This record gives sequence, structure tokens and C-alpha cells, in this order.
Amino acid sequence: MVVSPHKLATAAGARILERGGNAFDAAVAVSACLAVVYPHMTSMGGDSFWLTYHQGDGAVRGYNASGRSGYAASLQAYSDLQAIPRRGIRSIVTVPGMVDGWHAVHSRYGRLGWGELLEPAIHYAEHGFPMTQDQFANASQHAAVLGASPETAAIYLPGGKPAFPGDRFKQTAMARTLKRIAEHGRDEFYKGETAKEIASFLLKNGGLLTIDDLVDHQGDWVQPISGSYRGHTLYQMPPNSQGFSGIMALQMLESFDFSAVEHGSYEYYQLCVEALKLSFRDRNAYLTDPGFADIPLNRLLSKSYAAELAGSIRLDRAAELTSKPLGADTAYAAVVDRDGNAVSFIQSLYFEFGSGVVAGDTGVLLQNRGSFFSLDPGHVNRLQPFKRTFHTLMPAMSCVDGKPSILYGTQGGEGQPQTQTALFTRMVDYRMNPQQAINEPRWVWGRTWGEPTQELKLEGRVAEDVARRLGEAGHAVRRVADFDGIMGHACAIRRDERGFLLGGADPRSDGGAIGW
Repeated sequence: MVVSPHKLATAAGARILERGGNAFDAAVAVSACLAVVYPHMTSMGGDSFWLTYHQGDGAVRGYNASGRSGYAASLQAYSDLQAIPRRGIRSIVTVPGMVDGWHAVHSRYGRLGWGELLEPAIHYAEHGFPMTQDQFANASQHAAVLGASPETAAIYLPGGKPAFPGDRFKQTAMARTLKRIAEHGRDEFYKGETAKEIASFLLKNGGLLTIDDLVDHQGDWVQPISGSYRGHTLYQMPPNSQGFSGIMALQMLESFDFSAVEHGSYEYYQLCVEALKLSFRDRNAYLTDPGFADIPLNRLLSKSYAAELAGSIRLDRAAELTSKPLGADTAYAAVVDRDGNAVSFIQSLYFEFGSGVVAGDTGVLLQNRGSFFSLDPGHVNRLQPFKRTFHTLMPAMSCVDGKPSILYGTQGGEGQPQTQTALFTRMVDYRMNPQQAINEPRWVWGRTWGEPTQELKLEGRVAEDVARRLGEAGHAVRRVADFDGIMGHACAIRRDERGFLLGGADPRSDGGAIGW
């Protein structure tokens, strides 16, 4: 089973499996393909996080392919500003980690040749693919950002405007870069011609990152963090990922008897939203690079703390908490092969089209993830050299009896733990299949551009009386479209009790699920 937010990427993973590749080969192919066909959401110039299960290991492992800030990244480097810019050359603070992630997963577990995995991505970059409505809408919305850099505008605004849906969209410079990486491997991106072109471009244009930052980049194999919910062992990536917030929310909800809570009722939404807000409070207080701060994960992930927090949830009143604006551009995908190997992974540029800056002739759109660093010297996530920032990316996996049961995740910054909570409770407590769980109406609290907010957005299909009661409880309710893209692009795979694989991809995306 392969699921992703773009049908062409899903098909690329399925072809790799049909050729004899395993889940790890297919996941790399999907990831590379998404970097081409979903450019408003992800790129080689961004980061990724990977949860893997290899049937030979019998364990869930994680790979942190997020980049660190450059050696020159310091509070002094931005002493003329109150905050790091969200777009443009000065928003490029951290090294892109994605290509290193491909190499790490493939070199440890892959079966097919490296170059073969990049073939679909190269093909779609060189020969093009049909422009989707989603990409067109995002390019139109962010035309000013894309037009601010001539290298970016030449690709994403040909003739001064986005290609229309259905037009052939080519990225020939990216195709050349991918071919070099296919031939020379991971080090081409961090030490070779591509690295030199990226570093040279940034130097000429006032960027912070240097060739030394690229050369010294290395991701990390890590032990996932874990919790439990109604017989499922939950796995998430450790900090600098916000994954612990997803575990915290579910462990709080385990204190409530959902057999007595109707799905889609006021009580369902109220319990989920309030549990998540409590997890965000701790996330905002502690999340950063664990190499620079102590994060009390043992307490945060304990059942006793979950019960304590659950006891503070009121069914009749919304707790007060303010959300910081977080990026929404992300692509989540998952693969399970016939041998039981499984990969749950996610990748991102942070904002739509990231920094808005393509690095010279490489075709690589660079992320603005580092713009989330704080310039407050007392903040836990303050900018420091060679540091990873607070990261929203959080692929998820659950196991039953030691074997992968549910792989799930979504696009959407602040919305990621919220949608994950919706999907998991729907599949586990209400026995929905993945597609139904994804299709059902969703909510997202907070997470908007501009000013911090407490707004609770509800899709139009949420019952009117439920929305009214949530408003009366103190939520700042706003109704949005029936299937609104602000809810994220979710995907999920579940292995049922009969051993069948069930997959789902979000109708709010361009995605698809392929299984056989």
C-alpha cells in the first residue's frame, strides 16, 4: 500500500514496489517525486522526518533529516530586526536535510539502485506534469513572493503568471540537479557542484549559509518517543519535532469513555480540542533542539501527567490559550510492503514555497524553516549557530503486538497533531477505515498567518448545533468550506485484524492510495 498527497508520487512508489523494491525504496521514490510534483509544499531544499519499521529489526526507528542553522546564524546577525524575516534571502537560516534523509533510509534498508529511485522525479521534472488546481491556487496566492526573486519567477511564474491547471509544468534546472544526485549520490548536494552553486548564490545575495554549513550537515538516526492508547503503542519523532504533543493529547483522551461519546458531537470536538490545547501549552514552553535545552519528556509523556491534565478539561468551557502562526506547507506519505516493512514520513519547506528563493541554477527552492527561531535571548527556541529549530513535522505510527498497525500524518503546522488526533480516534474508537476517517469533517484550532489567534475553524459539514455550542463554550468559531484545504492533506494506512491493508488519501489534496 502506498499513500501520498499527489497521485503521481503514489504511482511512483507503487512502480518501485512492482519492480521488486521494498517499502524503503518506494518511500524514497515517493519523497523525491513529491519534491517535483508538489513544489508548493515540499522541495529538495527542505527537511524531512522518517519513522521506519524493518521486519528484520522488529523495531521502529526514526531518522531526523532536519537541518541545523548555519555557523554564522546568531542573534547578532539579525540585530537590525525584531524577528527573522519569513520570506526572502534572510529567511534561509537552516541547511536542507531532505537529500541526506533519502540517502540514510536507502543506504540502511534499500534494495534497488539509488539512481532507479530518482527516475520518476527526474522524468516529471524534465518532461513535466499537469499543473494541478491546488498548485495553481497556491502560486496565484503567493505570486508576489514568487516574483520577488528572478530565479524563482522564471520557474513558477512563466510569462509573469502561474501555469494554468492542466498545463505542462517543467522544471529543467531541477532535472539537471536530480540527475547529478542520481549519478554522484548524497554528497553531490552537500559537497559537489550543487552545493557549490547553492553556497555561491547565497554568498552573492547576502545569505547566511556557507559551503561549510552544507559540507558539515548530517542527519541522525534516533530512538522514537512512545506512548499508548487503548492497546496501541504510539510512536512519534522526538524533539526537535512536535510529535510529543500528539502522544500527550491521545493519552489525555484515553481518560474518557468514547463509547459514550457520539462521533461528531459537541462532546467529541470539545474533548479533542481542549486536550490538544493543553499539549500545545507544554510544546510551546519546551520544544527546541534537545542539544541546547532539557526537555522533560519523561514527565510530559507519563500517564499520570496525562490523567492530571485530563482532569482539568471542562466540557462546558474553552480554556484560554493563544496560538502562534505556524507553517502549513508539508507533504505526508506512507508505504507498507508485502514483507511488513513500513515507512511513515513527512517533508516540508515550512511556508508555501518556503523562502520563495530558488538557489541559482539548481532549481532548488530553499526552505524558510529557520525563520521560526526566536530573536529573544531568553526564549528556549532562540537562534544559535548549528542548532535545529522547533519543528512542526511529525510522522506517526502505531503498533499492536509489536507490528505496525496504523501509519498516519498530515500537512498543516499547528493542524498536524489536531488532524492526527481526529484520524486516530476515528479509526480506533469509532472503527472507521482510513478513508472514512480522513473524509469526515475536521477542525483546526489556531494556525493562521499574521497575528496569533484562538480561532477554531470548523468545516461546513460540522452540525450547526455543534458549532453553536462550541461558540457558547467560549471558542472563537469560524465556519469554513465543507472540504477546506486549511484542514491539511492527510494520508493513512491501517492493517486490520484480518491482515488486509486499508489506505486513504485526502480529498482536500491531489492524493491517492494504491494497494494490491
